[in-house]
Amino acid sequence: MERGKMAELESLETAAEHERILREIESTDTACIGPTLRSVYDGEEHGRFMEKLEARIRNHDREIEKMCNFHYQGFVDSITELLKVRGEAQKLKHQVTDTNRKLQSEGKELVVAMEELKQCRLQQRNISATVDKLTLCLPVLEMYSKLREQMTSKRHYPALKTLEHLEHTYLPQVSHYRFCKIMVDNIPKLREEIKDVSMSDLKDFLESIRKHSDKIGETAMKQAQQQRNLDNIVSQHPRIGGGKKYKKDVCASSDLEVKNTSPMSEQDSGILDVEDEDDDEEVPGAQDLVDFSPVYRCLHIYSVLGARETFENYYRKQRRKQARLVLQPPSNMHETLDGYRKYFNQIVGFFVVEDHILHTSQGLVNRAYIDELWEMALSKTIAALRTHSSYCSDPNLVLDLKNLIVLFADTLQGYGFPVNQLFDMLLEIRDQYSDTLLKKWSGVFRNILDSDNYSPIPVANEELYKKIIGQFPFQDPELEKQPFPKKFPFSEFVPKVYNQIKEFIYACLKFSEDLHLSSTEVDDMIRKSTNLLLTRMLSNCLQTVIKRRNTGLTELVQIIINTTHLEKSCKFLEEFITNITNVLPETVHTTKLYGTTTFKDARHAAEEEIYTNLNQKIDQFLQLADYDWMAAEPGSKASDYLVDLIAFLRSTFAVFTHLPGDVDVHSTMSGKVAQTACMSACKHLSTSLMQLLLEAEVRQLTLGALQQFNLDVEECEQFARSGPVPGFQGDTLQLAFIDLRQIGQN
Repeated sequence: MERGKMAELESLETAAEHERILREIESTDTACIGPTLRSVYDGEEHGRFMEKLEARIRNHDREIEKMCNFHYQGFVDSITELLKVRGEAQKLKHQVTDTNRKLQSEGKELVVAMEELKQCRLQQRNISATVDKLTLCLPVLEMYSKLREQMTSKRHYPALKTLEHLEHTYLPQVSHYRFCKIMVDNIPKLREEIKDVSMSDLKDFLESIRKHSDKIGETAMKQAQQQRNLDNIVSQHPRIGGGKKYKKDVCASSDLEVKNTSPMSEQDSGILDVEDEDDDEEVPGAQDLVDFSPVYRCLHIYSVLGARETFENYYRKQRRKQARLVLQPPSNMHETLDGYRKYFNQIVGFFVVEDHILHTSQGLVNRAYIDELWEMALSKTIAALRTHSSYCSDPNLVLDLKNLIVLFADTLQGYGFPVNQLFDMLLEIRDQYSDTLLKKWSGVFRNILDSDNYSPIPVANEELYKKIIGQFPFQDPELEKQPFPKKFPFSEFVPKVYNQIKEFIYACLKFSEDLHLSSTEVDDMIRKSTNLLLTRMLSNCLQTVIKRRNTGLTELVQIIINTTHLEKSCKFLEEFITNITNVLPETVHTTKLYGTTTFKDARHAAEEEIYTNLNQKIDQFLQLADYDWMAAEPGSKASDYLVDLIAFLRSTFAVFTHLPGDVDVHSTMSGKVAQTACMSACKHLSTSLMQLLLEAEVRQLTLGALQQFNLDVEECEQFARSGPVPGFQGDTLQLAFIDLRQIGQN
């Protein structure tokens, strides 16, 4: 029933619609009927509509018939018009049908085009979506490409920054793509790769600075030397006592003879090489010689990765190992100054790098770590220097080493490292330096004494005379008045020895420079070393020459004269030391020179050697004595051996008498040495003759033998009365034979 009702309702609605259309057709102009007819064909009930239309037409026909009947003529006219309309309607129907057919035909192409348009629209939407997705993905790919490029070009820190941006900014936006998941999985590997590569760069850096530490240190020490030179120029403070001025004086007075024997005449090497550099040339700093960027990059990378502590521990551990290697000196370091220089350069280079890292790396190393390394380095360096410097026997090398150590200390002090222990060690090396100087000057003195002719120095003109006076402080008005040629009383070894003592003093002074010592300490050191030179080295050399077998009486006498003049020159040596140290001799605790004692001892030894040699010579003559104690008659003269002995004594004492020199020296030789020698010789001769007479083998004597012995005693007495040496009073010399005369008379 419901379906029936619904059908009925639909039929009523359709009928009402058709009725409306018919009314519209009836009330509308023919030109505007198209849309109305279109609405009929758009629907599905055009058949019914046609029926309705036919029924309406019939109704109208009836009405028209009625009208025609009422208005026949008008009806006829209307029919005629209607027939025309019908024809037009048929024609219109055919046109509409044809138009519909054409429209359907043309609509197929349109539908196809619409389908194509639909597909295009779909593709366009897909492309737009793809573009949007690519817009999100391309930055990710670009960042990844940039990351690989940075890693390829070893820009690891920017690569790490790029990786951080990629991970936290770009990848989350496209995390659902598979390639992004692959990238996310690779990020830890990339981080490890960056860590490994940056660590490899750090290792290369550590190896590089290990190899180039000596160059870095050399540069730093040159800078320190230039700064020290600049400070000296600015301050204009002279060194202690103007030592260089006195060095010029010494060299001027020494001239050729001294230069040939002076152990310090050669130019010092070592630090002077640095001083020869052009001070105006700019020396590059450590940061100019070393690229520290690998350290900074690696530090930043490990900091970003949260492994800074690991990196710090690794860096410090490796640098400690390198420090131990640097602090191991080569076994032959003591042989040349270059060995010490390279050793110092490496140490300075190491700590210059660490100091630069300390001030630029924001905590990679700290002051406590640097101080710990320096304490270790200081102890090992001092131990190495003590060991290797003990092998050095060349004072020039020890002096150069001292200068190098001072520059080494000044360089590191400029970087804030404490170096007091190094200067304390230099005081130890100073003692060793003094020992090497003493040994070297001992050889110099031996050469001077061995090469001396032990003859007074002859001078033929004023120039040569002034030259000798310039070398040795000697004044003698009597000698100055004498015409040329003339002779100095001393031999050549006097001015040579004197100037070598001054050279030694200056050599001691050179070591004390830059050691931050007071003038009193320097003066004390110089005086003590000079005393050792005089009392030990020079004294031993003089004693050796005096005790030598081939040293004749003339040479011994000349040694006495020479030592007398050297003894007088000691006061000038005192003044020389005072001038170069600016410490007055009256200062409390000032050490005095022992030169007077040294030369007195040498002179006494020479005198004793003269007495001993004379007595030995007398003994040699007495060995030729051949007395016939049973002779019946005496000879006509004294024994031949005794005549020869007396002749020898006369000639010997004649040498004493005719020695050249000033009044004091001549008086000393004649009045003391010659008189004592003559008295000693006479006493020894008397005693020896007494022993010949009283020896156990002589059991009986004849009168002839005694008379011959008396002739010999008279010959001796005649020699004593002749005054072989001036200065004896009365019969003083004859008293040496008085015991022998008494025995002869008896």
